[in-house]
Amino acid sequence: MQDDQVSFTQMKDGTKEEYLLLQELEKPYIALTADRILDELRRQGDASLEGYKINRLQHGLQAATRAERDGADIDWVVGALLHDIGDGLAPQNHDRFSAEVIRPFVRWDVAWVVEHHGIFQMLYYAHHYSWDENARDQFKDHPCFDSCATFCERWDQSSFDPDYDMLPLEHFEPKVRQVFARKAYDPENVREGFVSSLSA
Repeated sequence: MQDDQVSFTQMKDGTKEEYLLLQELEKPYIALTADRILDELRRQGDASLEGYKINRLQHGLQAATRAERDGADIDWVVGALLHDIGDGLAPQNHDRFSAEVIRPFVRWDVAWVVEHHGIFQMLYYAHHYSWDENARDQFKDHPCFDSCATFCERWDQSSFDPDYDMLPLEHFEPKVRQVFARKAYDPENVREGFVSSLSA
């Protein structure tokens, strides 16, 4: 076995020492998570929202700017910025994909809202396709229902305006780096069961 490589070809054959080696070797890659997130956001600047007046990056920037201007904390601002980060690879379930990107690092209510914002957004357009615009009502007894409704009304559905004075990605970069530098799934960050305010 090379010093920087395991000997097994099936995971079930790995030793504790090999898995500890892998854990150590993966640390630099994990440390660059924020860089990869920011790179994906920049790529979204080249990805149109077909038919809309803005691109995908601008939509996220507008949502995050609105959140920040409402006095939302860092988890909500980063959640708003990244709520559609999954569009590139998972356009049919981007909400759930996006939630999994942020889930290890933000409060559970923020991840829940991002995960469900797609169905809540249907309130604004589903009737045009003869779909159920009230599909979100299946979650009416969930503690995050009002948070998700507010997120969609104030920050998501309203953020398609080419004239909105949005803050640039560089403004949000320190917040992205701070959130993704957290220990993954730290109970102090996740705060399971706590429902936070979306504004100051």
